[in-house]
Order: sequence, then C-alpha cells, then structure tokens
Amino acid sequence: MADATPRRQSGFSSLARIAGLGLAMMLAACSTVIPRGAPPPPIAHPAPKPVNPNALPEDVARHRIALLVPLSGPNAAVGQSIADAAAMALADTGGKALRITNYDTAQGAEPAARKALADGNKVFLGPLLSEDVHAVANQAAVAGVPVIAFSNDAEAAGDDVWLLGFSPAQSIDRIVRFARSKGLTRFAALIPPGVYGRNASNTLIRTAEAAGGSVVAMQSYQRSPSSLAAAIQTISKEKFDAVLIADSGRIAIASAPLIRKSAGSAVRILGTELWNTEPSLNNSPAMAGAWFASVDDTLFKQFVTRYRARYGRTPYRLASLGYDAVLLTVRIAKDWKVGDRFPVDALADDGGFAGVDGAFRFAKGHIAERALAVHQLGPGGGTVVSPAPSGF
Repeated sequence: MADATPRRQSGFSSLARIAGLGLAMMLAACSTVIPRGAPPPPIAHPAPKPVNPNALPEDVARHRIALLVPLSGPNAAVGQSIADAAAMALADTGGKALRITNYDTAQGAEPAARKALADGNKVFLGPLLSEDVHAVANQAAVAGVPVIAFSNDAEAAGDDVWLLGFSPAQSIDRIVRFARSKGLTRFAALIPPGVYGRNASNTLIRTAEAAGGSVVAMQSYQRSPSSLAAAIQTISKEKFDAVLIADSGRIAIASAPLIRKSAGSAVRILGTELWNTEPSLNNSPAMAGAWFASVDDTLFKQFVTRYRARYGRTPYRLASLGYDAVLLTVRIAKDWKVGDRFPVDALADDGGFAGVDGAFRFAKGHIAERALAVHQLGPGGGTVVSPAPSGF
C-alpha cells in the first residue's frame, strides 16, 4: 500500500530560500508601501475570451471545405449517402490538407451557406437541388467562394458555380447519335413537364437534326396513367424508328407495353441518365433491348462494395458525386496554399479528371462534360453496347 505521508525532498530548503529571496526582491521593487496588517491588493487577471460552443476549432494547416446536402427531411437518405461517400474519399486519398464540414440544406440553404461562410470555408461542395444552388450562389459569390454543385440544371451554372451533376442534354445527345449510327432516322419523344422536359425536347430536336435525322412526333403529358396513354396514342399516329422517354424508369416501365402495342415491337425505346438509378428496369420484358446513355458503372460497382463494407448499407447512385467532388478537390489542393482563394482556374483543365463515374471535365463551360457509355437493357442484366471513352 502506498505511503500517504509526504516525504521531505532534499532540495526543498534550497528552493525555499531562493523563493524567499525572489519574493523579497519583488517587494523591494514595488513603489507602493502596504501598511502592516492590511490585506494584499487584488491581482488583476485578463478577462477570459468568450467561448462559442458552435464554432469550429482553429485549423491553420488545412483548407476548410463545406459539404452542403440535405441531412434531414425527405431527401435526407440521399444527402447522407453523399456525405458518407465524401468522407470515404477523404479517407481513401489521405487528404490531410482538407477539413470537410457538413451543413444541412434541408433546414434552409441560405442559412446553411451563411454558417459555412462564417466558419471560414473556402469551397462549397453541393448543394444537391437546383433551387438550393440558386439560393447559395449569390452569398458564395460575394465571399469569393466557388460552388461545385451536384445539380443537373444547366440554368444554375454561373461565373463561380460549377455543376458536377449528370447532364440530361449530354445523355440525350449521346443516345440519339448512337441510334443514328445504327440506321435509325425518325425519332419520337414523350416529354414530362418542367425544366427537365423543356431541356430534353430542345436537345432532342437539335441533336437529331445535327446527326441527319428528324423528330416526327413529340408529346408532353402529366404523370398519370390516362395522360400517358393519351400521349402515346398521339405520337403513334406517326411512323418512327425510336422513341425517347425522357423520364424516370417508373414512367418507362408504364409506357413500354403501350408503345409496343401502338407503334410496333420493332420500335427502339431510348432513355436518359435517369434510368441508371433503376436496375429493376432489366426485369421488365417490354423494356428488353432499350438503350440509354449514362456513365460506365464498372468503377461504381467497386465503390458500392467498399461503401457497404464501411457503412453496412447500399449507397444511392448519386453518392458518387460526393466521392468524385472530394477527389477533384484533393487533386487541386496539391497546389493550393492555405489561406489563399481556391484556384478555380484549375477546374478548366482540358485533360479533365477521373473519378468513380469515369472521365469528366469542365472545359466547355461550368457544366461537367462526361464520357458516357450506351447501355442496353435485358433480362440477364444490362450490357454496354458502346463503351465510354477513357478520356478527352
């Protein structure tokens, strides 16, 4: 058992004498005489600095990066998947020069952006939704902070806003040119309402004409069975070789049997990058042989395996955007001095960048130009009928 009685130290008496001498000298140097028996004057201490429990700790060795995604509300699962992928990319690359902080845009994109700027972040990765990109763009621009957003809305791009999302225009351009190379010349289309539908119709007309084909029928619809059936009946009054369904896989599965019945089984059904999020399309007999253009999934499948091992669940397809955004930032950060503005000129590298979704670049503007593959649906699983280029 340890002895609780303090032991005398050999140097104690010497230290006491030195301390006493020092105290005497200090008192002798004082100009104020303290009367015998009077209490000593209070010792002035500097006031403690206020502590903000919500503030980030000081970090002068790393770049602060804000990840703006929905972490609550209806899109929380998608946002969390993107955030997990971003953290995974940082760990995979050993990106010690970056510090990533998540901000929930579901509680308001503008407040999230203000908080991110107040915390000293120099780059925004995200937001995901188009309206959120517009909401944060002005605040970020005033602060000189670039935005690398996950939206696919071309109208959201701007001077300091770069879009990493999958562009429907590029997907439609790729699939129409591929179909034209296979001898298909007459195109029809089912177009949903909204911005996506308007962009899809404009791209289809422009690309078909540029490739030597023509659009012979195009019909918009509301997302109801009766409206969809009426639209298919309308376009089936014309003869066409291929029909573009510029909508989700759910709409495609509902449309395909009606198209086969009205326009004939030989008509080729075409789709956009939206189909790449729905592997169940291969299970629909009416969708067999359909083509759509999207990124190659080879690397993404490897990413899914590693994500499951790390987090115990399957990532959403858009999670790859979070992973690739961090890869992009890590690469540029090699030549980025802490405290300086993010070197946005590096984003316009003609050689492009590589990621889970293959090669991409911003050379033609602030919208990611991607190398796309053409996929064919089938009961045994999708196949690639035209590989994506390995670079630019």
